[in-house]
Amino acid sequence: MESITTPQPTNPACVISCTWYGEDGKPRALDLDSISDMLQSDAKGFVWVGLYEPSDDVLDKVEEEFGLHPLAIEDTRKAHQRPKIETYGHSLFVVVHTAQVVDERIRYGETHAFLGARFLVTVRHGASLSYAPVRARLEQEPELLAMGPSFCLYSVLDAVVDNYSPITDSFRDTLDTLEKDIFADTYKRRTVIRLYDLKRELNKMRLAVAPLQDSLAQLQRTQAQLISEEVRLYLRDVQDHAARVNDAIDTLREMLGTALSVNLSLVTLAQGETVKQLGAWAALLAAPTLITSWYGMNFAHMPELAGRFAYPLLMLGVGAICVVLYRLFKRSGWL
Repeated sequence: MESITTPQPTNPACVISCTWYGEDGKPRALDLDSISDMLQSDAKGFVWVGLYEPSDDVLDKVEEEFGLHPLAIEDTRKAHQRPKIETYGHSLFVVVHTAQVVDERIRYGETHAFLGARFLVTVRHGASLSYAPVRARLEQEPELLAMGPSFCLYSVLDAVVDNYSPITDSFRDTLDTLEKDIFADTYKRRTVIRLYDLKRELNKMRLAVAPLQDSLAQLQRTQAQLISEEVRLYLRDVQDHAARVNDAIDTLREMLGTALSVNLSLVTLAQGETVKQLGAWAALLAAPTLITSWYGMNFAHMPELAGRFAYPLLMLGVGAICVVLYRLFKRSGWL
């Protein structure tokens, strides 16, 4: 007897995942064309579609299948949106900024999410880690999937916020390493450049994290029935994590500003010490130069020139003056 095989869905490459989660939490792959049929059926469950930099044709298809608002699709098409929460009829439109370390530099991207009663659509743009681990973790716990697409949205937002923590930790470790160069005896130009680069990256990161707190708070307060009270508690936890990340960024920014000021002060002090030493040696050289130049004048009648011990006495006097000046400068810390 021949076995009957279910044909695999054929979706464009930008469709990372198109899955139906039934009442039992088991995933079932779908074609984009069959989404509306599943949503209109009596089957209990929801659809989760994951896209990465989709083409216009795919976005048009998603708009058609889910009945999404054209304005929200237009924002997703253009990307480069500020973090926000907007309500469009039967769905919520959520925009958050993501961060990823690429080649030792922080690259930023965006995740746009459409939340409905029976669907969740996540669209990634730019630097952003895949949400496949999030889906895999939820698929292992069907009781969590039973909370619906709003819990999946929480899991995505939690993954976005958690990804900020390793970045701030790496910044803290880099700053600890640079502190040795800051207090080194020799000035290193690359240290100042590195400190400036870190502060610039932190300023950019703060622009991504700070608005996220307001978006999460707004998501908790929304009157939409798409988010259950139980999920709102989870969202509050994500907001706490975002607040901690934001506080860590502010602390690091202050520490970097202080490090730049300390480095500049140390360089200025070192230059001042060098100037003092040069001034002290210049004074030591100026005393004998002044005395010997006095005797370099072409006058016929200079009584001290005729003395037998005039030259030794002059040398002795110049030496005594130099010794006294040296001791004075040494005592004052100029030498």
